[in-house]
Amino acid sequence: MSFDLQPSLNNEWIRLEPLQGGDFEALYAVASDPLIWELHPNKNRHQREVFKGYFDGAIASGGAFRVIDAATGTLIGCSRYYDLDESARSVAVGYTFIARHAWGGRYNRALKALMLDHAFRFVDRVIFHVGVGNLRSRKAMEKLGGVNIGELSVSYQGEPSHRNVIYKIDRIDWMKARDQFQF
Repeated sequence: MSFDLQPSLNNEWIRLEPLQGGDFEALYAVASDPLIWELHPNKNRHQREVFKGYFDGAIASGGAFRVIDAATGTLIGCSRYYDLDESARSVAVGYTFIARHAWGGRYNRALKALMLDHAFRFVDRVIFHVGVGNLRSRKAMEKLGGVNIGELSVSYQGEPSHRNVIYKIDRIDWMKARDQFQF
């Protein structure tokens, strides 16, 4: 069975829908908050021209989602699958951001649970790349059961080079721990 990188997924808290080219303005309205990016390696992503590069990459990836608050129908962010390696049975999840009003609650856990549950229908390992200095995201990864497996120096199209911490969650570990997460 082939990995469907852009299904529509939902739970009590969020809906994930395939990101479309026409979503730029609505998504940029969320992403234009500089505080969303304060711990991110690319702190300028709130700027329209920088965000345009992020958005274009998301569309080109074929695995990006708009994240919608299920209760209100409001667009609150974006995430994607990338780096699918069928031979290694792994995929990465990332490029995630969520509106500040949705921080510290159930939204990120609900988002990651949907993406992990779907991914583990096809792969055995999910990888996450988190900026070394992004302590908020690193703590969130650890709360989800992510295991730090090292660091990697990376450079994205037109963005400055930086270091990421690499986390993994294996299917067997997720299946054991999944029910303990409160959404």
